[in-house]
Amino acid sequence: MKTLISCLFIVFSFGTSMVASDPDMLQDICVADLSSAVKVNGFACKVASNVTAEDFFFAGLSKPGNITNAVGSLVIPANVERIPGLNTLGISMSRVDYLPGGLNPPHTHPRATEIVFVLEGSIDVGFITTGSVLISKTIHKGEVFVFPKGLVHFQKNNGDKPASALAAFNSQFPGTQSMAMALFGAKPAVPDNVLAQAFQIDAKEVQTIKSKFAPK
Repeated sequence: MKTLISCLFIVFSFGTSMVASDPDMLQDICVADLSSAVKVNGFACKVASNVTAEDFFFAGLSKPGNITNAVGSLVIPANVERIPGLNTLGISMSRVDYLPGGLNPPHTHPRATEIVFVLEGSIDVGFITTGSVLISKTIHKGEVFVFPKGLVHFQKNNGDKPASALAAFNSQFPGTQSMAMALFGAKPAVPDNVLAQAFQIDAKEVQTIKSKFAPK
């Protein structure tokens, strides 16, 4: 009996090791070759002799962006598309600036958990669980809040002064799916009757909302 249990343990251990993935990258660096047509769940590596310090550098988060949109906020990503050296490293950042009353609308990051750090001002933050429970709080300069992977979340500056925050992700390319844009701005369009029934509104209201998300 002991021999049988030992054999089963060895087989189980060997089998699980065969299906396990590498927990870490297998080379020092794999700078993304953004011009390559090859995509294998990420980006192909640039030839090592062509790698420079600029591949690991980005100055775009050093100052606020030019906020000229209807929601009063601007997200500046620092992901693998901006910093090719992030390829295979599993991290990225963003800067978010908010006008007074500005909103980072409800959205999800399908590939990452997010932690946000307030640089200036204060923002109201919240996420919604799959049980439709809202978890929310007002956070101030120097404070942090976490949004679990894949859950719908938002940030809003309800103050009378501009605010800004840094967000960090455990993915080189977390992806962002805005709820409003995904539903009302998709191409081809989501059928009006689907949206009308889902939101319990009529088709005319659906068309009115869709017109706000149409390309300018």
